[in-house]
Amino acid sequence: MSDGLEGGAVAGGAVAWRDALQRGEISAREATSHFLERISDRADLGAFLTVSASQARTAAADADARFAATAPDDRPHLPRLHGLPTAFKDLLDVAGAVTTRGSAALRHRVAPSDAPGVAVLRAAGAIPIGKTQVPELGLTGYSENAIAPPARNPLDPARTPGGSSGGSAAAIAAGLIPVGPGSDGGGSIRIPALACGLVGLKPGLGAVPGDLAGGAPVGRGLHDEFGAPRLTVSGPIARDAADAAMLFDAQRGARSEPALAAVRAADRLTGLRIGRSDAAPFESAYPIVLDANAQLAYAEAARLLDARGHHVDDADFHYDAVYPDAFTTAWTAGLSRLPLNAEAVARLMPLTRTFRERARSRSDETHERAGSRLRDFAASVRAQWGAYDAVLTPGLTMLPPRIGAFTSQDADGDYRLQCEWAPYTSMVNVSGLPAVAVPILRLASGHSMGVQFIGPTGSEVRLLQIAAQLMEK
Repeated sequence: MSDGLEGGAVAGGAVAWRDALQRGEISAREATSHFLERISDRADLGAFLTVSASQARTAAADADARFAATAPDDRPHLPRLHGLPTAFKDLLDVAGAVTTRGSAALRHRVAPSDAPGVAVLRAAGAIPIGKTQVPELGLTGYSENAIAPPARNPLDPARTPGGSSGGSAAAIAAGLIPVGPGSDGGGSIRIPALACGLVGLKPGLGAVPGDLAGGAPVGRGLHDEFGAPRLTVSGPIARDAADAAMLFDAQRGARSEPALAAVRAADRLTGLRIGRSDAAPFESAYPIVLDANAQLAYAEAARLLDARGHHVDDADFHYDAVYPDAFTTAWTAGLSRLPLNAEAVARLMPLTRTFRERARSRSDETHERAGSRLRDFAASVRAQWGAYDAVLTPGLTMLPPRIGAFTSQDADGDYRLQCEWAPYTSMVNVSGLPAVAVPILRLASGHSMGVQFIGPTGSEVRLLQIAAQLMEK
């Protein structure tokens, strides 16, 4: 084992860190110490709710002991993420760490065991280094709650990094961790990736096996208790497509790294038929307006695709006007099952409290009707988008709003701003299809603007290849 690279750091992204750890050019303890120091130096970003320094150092020492006990010829067979620090959203249980779910209304308990998505990455050799900031219950597209300072965007700390994986995205963009898993139930990977200039992959439902864990039959696992499409999946947030591919391979328990290999060969991909559309399903409820920078990123993505030999067509997609009401009803239906006493209800964030009250006032039949409408919507968009190899949409409509822009409004104003800022993401969760957020432009102000690609079932690797092509400039 070396004495560490200059400054205890590795030049490059998460793949470079992983490779240096596997070659013994840096130890797991050195890597862990480096990132713990980075977290301490940038506490102003509010990216972490909990930093598990002692547990992380112990895990790193165990990883180094395993490395030392492994014969040099056998070290390539160590777990693929051997010694690589990462962090998890504080919606997930990490054994030995407190789970808050970003809420002052819930009891904060030390988790006795890992959630499935944590367990698979720990088994792959990753070292949990902390829990990242989330909005209450992961509900919103920004990461502010009542229990800790808000997460801030490293590109502009006055602005939100998005949500609900906002703390993780801020940590990755600021170099506090090399790469990290997120979860996405309406845009919660893609929104913060776009806000922070990162790649964010939302896999299709079931592409990451742990997302359907819990004992439910596969058919029932594809829908919630009210019959709506199951929305939330796990995926990677990363600085580039290669890092995202490496983590995606680990998240789905792949024995090798097929996604990473494909991204490294992304130059071979050409001739795709890509449908381009800025239509949004929230247009029947809210004005959806792309600012000049969002339009520029959208146009530049099409130009880059054309330069790569792909065929970009203007697509004529139509979205049912019932979507805003059906999605909002289904998205909040689960809050009707949240058991809280009056004292706990008073500690909820205003948006959560308002939408919980509305959900409780509706009948199960109303929630089931909304679920049925979303199933119909999903069938419609899958058929429309299925005419293409991939679909290009804008990313976010404008720069990330400033901290407090959402919470300074009432619940309806808060929700409206979220829909107007990120109108293209939730429809993909309803469809069950994969999508990737790709940064396209770095503005003179330092902000980033990007786009989204949607693909058919099983096209996660192809989407990462497209991301790799567009980021090679």
